[in-house]
Amino acid sequence: MKTYTVYLFRHGLTKGNINAQYIGHTDYPLTMDSIEALKKIKAKHHYPQVEAVFSSPLKRCLDSANIMFPKNNPIVINELIEYDFGEFEECTAKDLENNEDFREWLRGDINAAPPHGESNAQFIHRVCDAFEKIVEGMMSTGTESCAIVGHAGVLMTLLSCYGLPEAPMAHWQMDAGYGYKLRITPSLWSQANKLEVVDLAPQSLEEIKSEN
Repeated sequence: MKTYTVYLFRHGLTKGNINAQYIGHTDYPLTMDSIEALKKIKAKHHYPQVEAVFSSPLKRCLDSANIMFPKNNPIVINELIEYDFGEFEECTAKDLENNEDFREWLRGDINAAPPHGESNAQFIHRVCDAFEKIVEGMMSTGTESCAIVGHAGVLMTLLSCYGLPEAPMAHWQMDAGYGYKLRITPSLWSQANKLEVVDLAPQSLEEIKSEN
């Protein structure tokens, strides 16, 4: 049976990531050090050849996609943008430690939301709907492989919602420039809305040589 391959890669770092801030819709660029780090990863690893590359609209994802996949023009999916942190945007946990709204949000209730931000439920619905449209588009057009360059929160949510083995979000943490290879089997997808997480990505050149 025909299967489809999707790669998920986390973007490079911004100053907000380095400062441990909540950075959602603020359009920070990659740091120069992060650009060099992505280039070093690319020199030692194999970002796969794919038929399509999808990206969040923010610069940190688009610029990362252009480094990882210079032969592909990234297709922007606005719904893959990071969480809307509302009043928590650009703050650190230390900044918010005495904020009752923040403490309530950290409890993780599905309907909890930062003031003037989106709720956990809204975020999950948004990113899952976007991902399902990507998968459905691949199947309807016969596109066998794609990559999504996105935000850690978005990618971890997708893995926790659809991935096999099943695991909570925290299990799916990934470093900048790295991610996972997924295999989608139409029968499993149509019956259970699940996919297989088959490997880490990108592969190192040494791993590829050993396989050959």
